[in-house]
Amino acid sequence: MTQRKPHTGEFEPEYVEGVRAIFEEKIVFNHVLGLKLTEVRGDHATATLSMAPQLVGHFQYNRLHGGVISASLDALGGIACFLAVGARHMDEPPAKRIERFSKIGTIDLRIDYLRQGIGERFIMRADVLRVGSRVGTTRMDFWDDQGTLIAAGSGAYIVS
Repeated sequence: MTQRKPHTGEFEPEYVEGVRAIFEEKIVFNHVLGLKLTEVRGDHATATLSMAPQLVGHFQYNRLHGGVISASLDALGGIACFLAVGARHMDEPPAKRIERFSKIGTIDLRIDYLRQGIGERFIMRADVLRVGSRVGTTRMDFWDDQGTLIAAGSGAYIVS
């Protein structure tokens, strides 16, 4: 039995725009947070978040709320697993692959907060470690705009 090599290159523009619409607009909480996808691949995804007054967790330090960090990494980990599933089904049309999003859900999430979330813009990346027939796992990082690692996490997601 031969194993398919994962697709790690570029997706069709229609698929990318569909994924972007789900992540940035249709998931209303992501829209409220202001999450923006910057890269989508079959093995990882990156996104940005701009600081806003409604995201402050500590008013004296203008520090990003820990829940914002956790929710952002969770959302990105889920979309990275979704992309990995989509990469497995490149034989399907983009619209059919986008329908698979309804099956994605968080099973487990761990976030380690390493430093205060202080800055104007934050960058995050989720790398897919493995996607099986039912569960996918990711490793996520969250940096400030100076490249300092603020938080790291891992997540498990149902994918079927």
